Amino acid sequence: MDMISKLAEGFMSLFQAGGEQFMGWVTGIIPMVICLMTAVNSVIKVIGEQRVESFAKKITKYTVLRYTLLPILAVFFLGNPMCYTFGRFVDEEYKPAYYDSCVSFLHPVTGLFPHANPAELFVYTGIAAGLIEAGYATGGLAVRYFIVGIIVILIRGVLTEKIYARMTKNAAK
Repeated sequence: MDMISKLAEGFMSLFQAGGEQFMGWVTGIIPMVICLMTAVNSVIKVIGEQRVESFAKKITKYTVLRYTLLPILAVFFLGNPMCYTFGRFVDEEYKPAYYDSCVSFLHPVTGLFPHANPAELFVYTGIAAGLIEAGYATGGLAVRYFIVGIIVILIRGVLTEKIYARMTKNAAK
C-alpha cells in the first residue's frame, strides 16, 4: 500500500511542478513577450511597412546580408513562423538557403529576444536554470548564442545555396 501511495504522490508532484512552472510563465515571461511583440509591431508601423519591404529587397543582393541581416530582421520583427514570409524578397534560387538560415536562427535569438520564438523558451530557460543554479549570469550565454547563431546561419545559408544550385543543375541534366 505504501508503494502505491508514494507512486501516486510522485505522479501528482509532477503536475504540481508543471503548474508552478506555468504560473511562472504567466506572471513573468508571457507578459514580457506580449510587450515585446507590441513594441516590435509599433516600430514597423512607425518606420512604415513599405520602407521595411524596400530595404529588405535591397539587401538580398548580397550573400552575406541575405543570410545574416535579412533573417535576423525577419526573426526579430516577425518572429516564428512569420519570419519565413521575408523569403518573398529573395530570388527563387536562394529561397531554400534563406529558409535554412531563418530556421537555424530561431533558437539562438531566444535568449535576447524571447518574443521571436516563444516555443523555444523551454530549451533556453532549461539551460539558463542550470547556469543560475551554478552561480553564473545568463546574459553572457544569451549574447554568445546570438553571435554563434549569426555565424551558423551564414555558413548554413551559403552551403545550402551551393547544394541547391548543384542539385538543380544535376536535375536539369
